Formats: sequence, structure tokens, C-alpha cells
Amino acid sequence: MKTLCANKVRMDTSESVASHSFQWQRGSYQQPVAGVGTRVDLFLDDSRMKNFTTCFKDPQFLVMFFSRLRPNRSGRYEAYFPFLSLCGRERNFLRCEDRPVVFTHLLAAGPAPQRLSYCGGGEALAVPFEPARLLPLATNGRLYHPAPERAGGVGLVRSALAFELSACFEYAPGAPELPSHVRWQGRRFALTMDLAPLLLAAPPP
Repeated sequence: MKTLCANKVRMDTSESVASHSFQWQRGSYQQPVAGVGTRVDLFLDDSRMKNFTTCFKDPQFLVMFFSRLRPNRSGRYEAYFPFLSLCGRERNFLRCEDRPVVFTHLLAAGPAPQRLSYCGGGEALAVPFEPARLLPLATNGRLYHPAPERAGGVGLVRSALAFELSACFEYAPGAPELPSHVRWQGRRFALTMDLAPLLLAAPPP
């Protein structure tokens, strides 16, 4: 009989805690006073010290972990660990401050459509960049983008990248709180806001 190993994992990103206490204002995306983090850190949940030396850093492991991420419907720890990654006989239960997918950077532009990379996976963890579906959420000042369906369908854009993208937003007259359009590579797109129901209906713990 094979034994399943259950690991409880916490995803700690300053992107989804301190770095997103922002306010949307016409023509600007206000950064917090605190420093802006740039990493997506993954720890065993019971680690006493959570810092760069104790987090998972192996790129191959991170790609495997995040590519197998899905909602936790295993019947175990669902309320406390809403996501699950199956790695062989191991069950890795994950909790995070906001979304498990954190978009870190745009990959270099080329002849193919531009792609948005997440969780430090480079080309191995990337989705097509859809500027019209960027979602600036007024309730928390964070920016979101479509993510793989298996990982919840919505990902958080890290603060530094959100700040860069904010320069492309346009605001409707008399509505300075949130942008209505985005300009990208010479084209103007109306923001669809179609991700809002996914975030507002069932936000992760």
C-alpha cells in the first residue's frame, strides 16, 4: 500500500499583503510607503522562520508545483487550504493571502502574441496577455489578470508590474476612481471587467 504524504504549504508574497495598499487615481497608481517586494515565496506552513533562505527556490519544483495547482476539493483542509497541488504521491495543500497565481513580468515581445509570466516560472508558466481583461479592483486597489482555469481563473499582478501598466490606463470624464480603457501597442481597448464576479463572489481566504 502506497502512502500519501500531505504537505501543508503557505505562499507568502509581499505583493499580496503590504504592496497592494494602493489607491487608483486618475493618471496614477499610488505605491505604498513600504518597500515593494518582487518575489513569490513558498514555504512549508509550519516553518518557524519564513525568509528567502527557507523558501522553495528550485525552478523545476516551482514549475511543477504551480502547473498542477487546482482548487482543493479533496475533502481535507478545504476551509484552511483552498488550493491543492499533486506531486506524485504527495498532496501539497496551499493557502495564500490573495490569489495563488501572481503575475511577475511580461515576456519579451516577439512575432507571437505577448505572454504574461507568473510565479517565477518564465516561459514554462505563462498565459497570453489580454490587456482588455485587466481588472483594477477599487475595493482593495489591486490589479488582476486572467489565470489558468485550474488555478482559479484569476491571478494577481505584482505591484511593480501593475505600476508600469497603470501608465496605459485611461479614465472616463467624471469617473476618476477607476480606468475605463487601456492603450496597448497602439490600440485602445475598453476594459471588460469580466473578472469581477469571480473575485467578488468567492474570494479565497
